[in-house]
Amino acid sequence: MKTLTDHLSQYAAYHQDGRNMATHFVGIPMIVVAVATLLARPTWLVGDMPLSMATVLTLFSCLFYLRLDLRFGATMTVLTVLSLMAGQWFAAQTTTLWLTAGLGLFIVGWAIQFLGHYYEGKKPAFVDDLMGLLVGPLFLVAEVAFALHLRQEVKAAIDARLGKAAAHGTVATA
Repeated sequence: MKTLTDHLSQYAAYHQDGRNMATHFVGIPMIVVAVATLLARPTWLVGDMPLSMATVLTLFSCLFYLRLDLRFGATMTVLTVLSLMAGQWFAAQTTTLWLTAGLGLFIVGWAIQFLGHYYEGKKPAFVDDLMGLLVGPLFLVAEVAFALHLRQEVKAAIDARLGKAAAHGTVATA
């Protein structure tokens, strides 16, 4: 299984342009909420618990993140559950609102993503590895952590893999 550094380094290689990164901070959350929204219907009762594909996907995503890294995984679990809650709220509305919100967020989110990759001049990471669809949200959380000077050992390991250690004065320690 790939490590946290493996996944983040591979994803980072496709995301070096600041404009691309900015679009991802808008587009990825839109897509995550859109997927949760669209998969929140239909819901089946399993005992007394309502279950949807969104719930199942959230569970497996959270397990993936937690297995990669406990600290980032805990943050991703909170954010993923919040996205699920938003998706469930949209799914509880009229069919028109549910579909308009889900499809609208999905289409606009991807348009913003592809605009970013136009600036980058590279294809999206998921084209080469479908895991990029799960790593994208984690990458954003990691970038926020790095900006807050948290998890600098992970940042140094990623920078070293990308050959950026000397350019930024970072000493790789992984």
